[in-house]
Amino acid sequence: MKRFHGAQVFVDSVGVHAGETDPFVIEVMKEIGVDISKHKVKTFDQLADGSFDYIISLSPHAQHKAVDLTRYMACEVVFWNTFDPTLVRGSRETRLTAYREVRDRLQQRILEIFPYTEDGAF
Repeated sequence: MKRFHGAQVFVDSVGVHAGETDPFVIEVMKEIGVDISKHKVKTFDQLADGSFDYIISLSPHAQHKAVDLTRYMACEVVFWNTFDPTLVRGSRETRLTAYREVRDRLQQRILEIFPYTEDGAF
């Protein structure tokens, strides 16, 4: 989202569990010119802002957390059931291919809902 809309939209990314940024995610994002090597993984509890217009969750567990978090908010919570590439076993290239497929599918869905325009509007 930040890649296409920059500062036009406030975007934050959180997960259900704390941890480190997955090296495969860093690598496949770098392939498309996005450096997330300094990204700090946050959980729902660490969100700096408590007001949202739109939340996109990528796993059933995250969907439940988002719905619970926004129970008393006027916020749209959308579930994009996303394959977990960490489940793929095999060679490094096989695993990277799984991550690329997830990256590309998420990028496609983002652009379907929030199309990129030259002036940054959507």
